[in-house]
Amino acid sequence: MKKTLIIFGSLLALVVIGAFVASFFLGAIVTKGVNDFAPGITGTKVTLDSASISPLSGSGTLNGLFVGNPEGWKSDKAFSFGKVHVSIVPSSLLGDRIIVNDVHIDGPEFVYETKIISSNIKDLLKNIEKNIGGTSEKTAEKPTTKDGKPLKFEVKNFRLENARVTLGVGPTALTVPMPPLVLTDLGTKEGGITPDQLATKVMANILTNITKAVAESALNIGSASGAATTDAAADALRKAGTGIKNLFSGDKENK
Repeated sequence: MKKTLIIFGSLLALVVIGAFVASFFLGAIVTKGVNDFAPGITGTKVTLDSASISPLSGSGTLNGLFVGNPEGWKSDKAFSFGKVHVSIVPSSLLGDRIIVNDVHIDGPEFVYETKIISSNIKDLLKNIEKNIGGTSEKTAEKPTTKDGKPLKFEVKNFRLENARVTLGVGPTALTVPMPPLVLTDLGTKEGGITPDQLATKVMANILTNITKAVAESALNIGSASGAATTDAAADALRKAGTGIKNLFSGDKENK
């Protein structure tokens, strides 16, 4: 009996150690994958500090995701996520369609700059769409499985909350809250979508939420009065609002 317990205990220890090692290497693979493939998708600097994912439970965390601005904008950052919590169906990690039960992003930071008929986030979305279509000089390399099949994703639930948007750059920049964003069944109907297609769907919805945040904050600031800080905030929002108006009118003209 004692010998059986020792054997069982040893096997259990090996399983725990194996899970820990697998988690370390899986996190390293995810980190390398993001750092290698994401810049080709966005056309900008993208870095992920680290990732930890348990191959047993499928839960994990991505730490320090930074996405740079496209060329021609003042800020070096388009947005950053401190932590991204994910829950993946473990068995799907072995195939070519990874099923993600939940993605939870809490407290992300966005920088929103506008020009006459565009914005930095809109340009980022255009970069992604261009790289998907292969119309750029440096088309994004598509991640594949060991068998050469394109890697696809299905995301059951995507939540982004407590986000903040900084409008403009410099002393007149203003930070405002962004409404929560919830998306469901991304890639479900299609039987999975590629990382760049997933990025396009998410970024298009984020852009819509950012414009909502600007519009709502403009109404709130507009109803206030008095202080110089309010005047500066109102001016920043007025410029952002003008950029949004021109952005959509410009899109109509180009269609």
